[in-house]
Amino acid sequence: MRSAKRLPSLLSGIAIGVATVAVVGARPSQSQELAIQEQPGRVPNPQEERLPPAFQRQVVFYRTNEPPGTIIVDTVYRYLYLVQDNNRAIRYGMGVGREGFEWQGLLRVSRKAEWPAWTPTPELLRRQPSLPRSVPGGPGNPIGARVLYLGPTYQIHGTNQPQTIGQVVFAGCYRLANDDIIDLYGRVAVGTKVVVRQRPTL
Repeated sequence: MRSAKRLPSLLSGIAIGVATVAVVGARPSQSQELAIQEQPGRVPNPQEERLPPAFQRQVVFYRTNEPPGTIIVDTVYRYLYLVQDNNRAIRYGMGVGREGFEWQGLLRVSRKAEWPAWTPTPELLRRQPSLPRSVPGGPGNPIGARVLYLGPTYQIHGTNQPQTIGQVVFAGCYRLANDDIIDLYGRVAVGTKVVVRQRPTL
């Protein structure tokens, strides 16, 4: 893990906010839980990839007992935190799949991949039978530029639909904008601890 002394230079260009996990804004409403269809081959334009300010990557004040380098997935407020030294974390806006609300606990990054191929699940094919059975890696791939595999079931991945960040969608695990998953991918290693939480931290 990079030392705290190098943190300012490494994080240049990222706004530094002051917020605790309990004061990151109101819990997203049910109206944000959308049945967004997967669109393989769709390449977002630069304007779409610019996230709303609340979900843009930034360094925030964040108290936790987890050691630096831990990933904390907050499915309630739809943020992913990468814990840093000195009560700081890099916060990323995140989209979650409905399946993500059914599980919480501890995993570790078991594998990493750049521009992986995408294969829709049988459940997704039942919803969208016209989907291709496989999509090669590339800008139009639904799981985006990078994937962090969390064992055999869960993933943290990119997306070709950045408008889904901050929302709950039918398909997928935990999704970040492509620029953000590329940034996170470069900061973590196989074996990184991942904590998934469903309840607000008070």
